[in-house]
Amino acid sequence: MSELLLIRHGETEWSRSGRHTGLTDIPLTEHGEKQAEALRPLLAGRTVGPVLASPLKRALRTAELAGLDPRPDPDLREWDYGGYEGVSTDEIHRTRPGWYLWDDGVVPGDAGHPGETAAQVGARADRVLARIAPWLAEPDGPDVVLVAHAHFLRVLTARRLGLPPTVGALFRLDTATVSRIGTEHGRPALVAWNLPSA
Repeated sequence: MSELLLIRHGETEWSRSGRHTGLTDIPLTEHGEKQAEALRPLLAGRTVGPVLASPLKRALRTAELAGLDPRPDPDLREWDYGGYEGVSTDEIHRTRPGWYLWDDGVVPGDAGHPGETAAQVGARADRVLARIAPWLAEPDGPDVVLVAHAHFLRVLTARRLGLPPTVGALFRLDTATVSRIGTEHGRPALVAWNLPSA
């Protein structure tokens, strides 16, 4: 049976410095491009079918460098961090000590960054999972690949496992990693998580 492969994009300047990068469309660093190319061995030998990617350039470029032919899907974009876009957790803690995205959410930003709740991100993840469900149900079908962002993929993982979106907090996801969700006894199950590029 096919597996769902989740790929987080390679390093960007903001991911390296810990800044929340939601809808801001920034490129991979040179290191991020090398990370993306190094994903190829993790995909070698697999039969890859549909590849969907966030429309943001860091995800699309990662897919391309990993040897994939992605189709953009707007529902795969990252969590909209609202007023915390481009701000690090340490900076947020200066005015909100103890703030934690998964519990406390974000503050509204400008018109381009209104912010999202975990439930709203979960609803987008559910739409993606509904779209790919027929492919995943094919007996002996190819793997389905999603190339996107850390927080979004963590929420999507929680939803695929039948858990609330906020349980995504338990799934750390580093840049340029591959994770696999398969099945056990007909139910979704983690097969591999946060595998780094070679």
